[in-house]
Amino acid sequence: MKNPSQKSGESQSPKDVIASSPIQEAGASLGPMLCGDIDMRIDRNGIWYYHGSPIGRQELVKLFASVLKRDESGDFWLITPVEKARIQVEDAPFLAVELFIEEPGPHQKLTVRTNIDETVTISTEHPLEVEFDPKTAEPAPYVKLREGIRARLSRPVYYELVELGVEAPHNDEIYYGIWSSNSFFPLGKLQTDDERDSV
Repeated sequence: MKNPSQKSGESQSPKDVIASSPIQEAGASLGPMLCGDIDMRIDRNGIWYYHGSPIGRQELVKLFASVLKRDESGDFWLITPVEKARIQVEDAPFLAVELFIEEPGPHQKLTVRTNIDETVTISTEHPLEVEFDPKTAEPAPYVKLREGIRARLSRPVYYELVELGVEAPHNDEIYYGIWSSNSFFPLGKLQTDDERDSV
């Protein structure tokens, strides 16, 4: 996304990337102009980079995050009313860094805060999902923020959830997981005695 006032060869600042083009008359735009790939990425810890350097201003990261979308093929885009540019995301674009517990017990509500200060309560609308590495079996827990966008849980938050976990039936099997907003979210399947004996 190029700023029209920018001289040839100059490097854009991160803010230029999201800046609008010159004001157009209402109704003149037919939709976002495709700008292709830009040199911006989000690492697995939720840190945003532009031309290889971290974007240090949190308010700027929040601005980018507000226009971040994911398409059906899994690509991530920054989409403004006038421009659309693809960026690279190593894992999930955000990281859940804090857990809040409301009404501890069977009817508890568990809310997470992300690294951009967005909060969501784990529920059927914002489910907790745990994926396992096929080689190491290491868990990778995520919470859905909005369509196509997830936050990966930091280790401290995940360990807090594990401490809150209970055993409960799920899909005709016994799982270890957590309750939130009157719904059960599995953290992992428990082995039966026969399965433990066969190991």
